[in-house]
Amino acid sequence: MAFMLYSIDEAIDGKYVVTKYLKGQAKVGTLIHVMDARENSDGITVDYRVTKTGQNFVAKFETIKQFCKWARPDKFIARHYDNLTKKEIRQYMRVTERSFVSFCLPILAVLLVLIWIVSLVYIKGTLGIVLGVVLSIVAFFGVVILLNKQKENVKLKLYSKLNIGVSFK
Repeated sequence: MAFMLYSIDEAIDGKYVVTKYLKGQAKVGTLIHVMDARENSDGITVDYRVTKTGQNFVAKFETIKQFCKWARPDKFIARHYDNLTKKEIRQYMRVTERSFVSFCLPILAVLLVLIWIVSLVYIKGTLGIVLGVVLSIVAFFGVVILLNKQKENVKLKLYSKLNIGVSFK
């Protein structure tokens, strides 16, 4: 899901997870607290603190859009950051950032090409077309269900690890 700010002032006093590598800045998967942000003539300057270590950093971006690509808000990570490993945070971010366009569309394109090649080359006539349509519909719903299941499974895995009083079976 895309995250966008209208003004850099909205980012002040917010907690964000770093999602993109920038040289000399906090590592990917690190939780940061934005202390101050201002717009200058040469772009945007963001003063932030790494919540775990207390280190202060200053990052410069040309636009708000670049800041939004670099960090995103996530209440779940902010609440449970101390109980999660960097690997779990990266896996959670990788799966939750998936969208229909970025995940499903490429898989669907490959599946549909394969389905229609097999349907039209190996099965002649009307049966091939009907089979192609049916398999195309099944592929569409299968890929969408796969996306939703992956998002659900990564959240369930983290909730189970956190043991916050909710049990899943």
